Amino acid sequence: MSNTEVHPAELRCGGGLDAARPPAVEVLTARDVPLGGPRAMTVRRTLPQRARTLIGAWCFADHYGPDDVAATGGMDVAPHPHTGLQTVSWLFSGEIEHRDSLGSHAFVRPGELNLMTGGLGICHSEVSTPTTTILHGVQLWVALPGEHRNTARDFQHYAPAPVPLDGGRALVFLGTLAGDTSPVRTFTPLLGAELSVDPGATVTLDIDPAFEHGLLVDTGDVRLEDTALRPADLGYLAPGRTALTVANPGPDRARLVLLGGPPFEEEIVMWWNFIGRSHDEIAQAREDWMKGTRFGEVRGYDGAPLPAPELPNTPLKPRGSKRDLREQGPSAKKP
Repeated sequence: MSNTEVHPAELRCGGGLDAARPPAVEVLTARDVPLGGPRAMTVRRTLPQRARTLIGAWCFADHYGPDDVAATGGMDVAPHPHTGLQTVSWLFSGEIEHRDSLGSHAFVRPGELNLMTGGLGICHSEVSTPTTTILHGVQLWVALPGEHRNTARDFQHYAPAPVPLDGGRALVFLGTLAGDTSPVRTFTPLLGAELSVDPGATVTLDIDPAFEHGLLVDTGDVRLEDTALRPADLGYLAPGRTALTVANPGPDRARLVLLGGPPFEEEIVMWWNFIGRSHDEIAQAREDWMKGTRFGEVRGYDGAPLPAPELPNTPLKPRGSKRDLREQGPSAKKP
């Protein structure tokens, strides 16, 4: 997805800014972000925010739907660039057509992972297909570590097999969980999985104590380690735990997305669709996009690429606590 804010702020995050001791489960609530236009679909943005900017290398999480595309027009995101990150597309319903400057032409379908590596620079478009009636899913970004932030562009697709759990099931699209390991390549250790918890069931999972974790609720009112989470909430757990317990007291199956990774120690700068390490690095990426260099071309999309917004006059300075940071989240566009 792409950010079309006219004056996006520059965001510095990571770098050991989590100095305060968090509660056992930190509950992060989402904010609504319209994708553009009077009939646009709206996404619920959980990362980044003032309370927390990263969970492992996960730096961006949009949760959208169920969206009636007959009412909103669905998703139509014109070609736009990315640097220094990987995009993770995961659907619960609907279908999205993906085209990128690597030449990839693929479809995002429920239960199938599409992962695109931006690295030094890539551009892509995302359009919900004509057969889609309800669009529902998550769009996630992963920050690349400094030594790999200029890696070559790449695209991977993976359809994980369901893993039965005592009281539910898992689809492990990144990393390892419940004895299942995804073959998809990442540049830092990561966990990404869709979880289903049966009505009245409790699921306990072994987790890596070196990881911090975030549990995003799609459907159902659940309890994470005895802390109540409602749909669109994200429950955060700090490193040090060897197990995670989710209870679903309701009458319907609960669906959740579990994210994890070791704390990301580097400080990153995220502005618009770029992730870098300095204002100058971001400014160069913007200039290259506007000049039509570096990012390649998306073929097969009917329309012009998105122009980059203007940079701020002065870069933001890092501050002592991330709660003092000016938070900005990338937002997608529907013309």
